Amino acid sequence: MFENIDFSKMGEMFKEVQKNALKIDEEAKRKTYSAKSGGGLISVSINGDGEVNDITIDNSLLSDKESLQILLMSAVNDAIKMVEDNKKHAAVQMFQGVEGLNKQG
Repeated sequence: MFENIDFSKMGEMFKEVQKNALKIDEEAKRKTYSAKSGGGLISVSINGDGEVNDITIDNSLLSDKESLQILLMSAVNDAIKMVEDNKKHAAVQMFQGVEGLNKQG
C-alpha cells in the first residue's frame, strides 16, 4: 500500500500540500455560488467561505410568508451544498501534483 511513497521526503511533501491548501483556500474564497428555487423566484449567492452575499426575492412571494420561507431555505441549502462539494473536490486536488504521493506502482 505504501511501497510507492518515499517517506524520507515527507517534510517536503507536507510543505507542498500546505502550499496547495493555501492556494485552493484563497481561490475558494473568491468563488461565488448561486442557487435558485421556485423557478427563479428566489436567488441566493454565497461565497466559498459559506457567507451569503446576496438574496433576491421576487415581489410575488412577499405576501406568502410560508412559501417564502420554504423557497429561501431550499435556495440557501443548495448554495451551501455547492460550497461543500467544492471543498471536497478541492481536498482531493490538494494532493495532486505532490511528488511522491502520485506514483503508480
